[in-house]
Amino acid sequence: MDTVVTVGLVLLVLMPSVILHEVAHGAAALRFGDDTARQAGRLTLNPLAHIDPFGTVILPALLAFTTGAAFGYAKPVPVNPSRMRRPRDHGLLVSLAGPATNVVLALIAAALLRALAPADDPFVLETLFRFGVINVILAAFNLLPIPPLDGSALVERLLPRRLLPQWRTIRQYSMPVLLLIVLLVPGALGRVFGVAQRLWIHLL
Repeated sequence: MDTVVTVGLVLLVLMPSVILHEVAHGAAALRFGDDTARQAGRLTLNPLAHIDPFGTVILPALLAFTTGAAFGYAKPVPVNPSRMRRPRDHGLLVSLAGPATNVVLALIAAALLRALAPADDPFVLETLFRFGVINVILAAFNLLPIPPLDGSALVERLLPRRLLPQWRTIRQYSMPVLLLIVLLVPGALGRVFGVAQRLWIHLL
């Protein structure tokens, strides 16, 4: 497949995946009493409300051009755990709602691929395949217990309250380190994603 077409296809399937991931966080927060995301206008499927120029466009395009694969993110949906009925418990569930949504989207893609496999439409099959793979990668990546990823919420929930201030200090400086790992050591993350992708492909 032509490189430009590949990059376009990657962006096509990545954008709805990261947008639904973020909307799921906001919808779960609203369910537990926090309407911060709704007040910020983020409970919408309008891409303009969620696109982060670097994370949703530049980073995935760069990775697609250089590696043929991609990863990205949308603007984080604002949530305020203190407004939830049980902040620590509900905050964890809100964090896990994003990866759970990506798992569901990957399963839907697998079901559609199984149903449409006999069809002779390579573009549709390729789009569904990439959609499934990207959602598997997003789910696996976000479940890593590293701040600021969603999986770190489980670590935060298990920490004693007295250690939370130190944890939050570490968390605020973790995003640049995470981006450096993604850009400079993609092979390390590839091994993490490999198991998840093989499980998903097994469904096909």
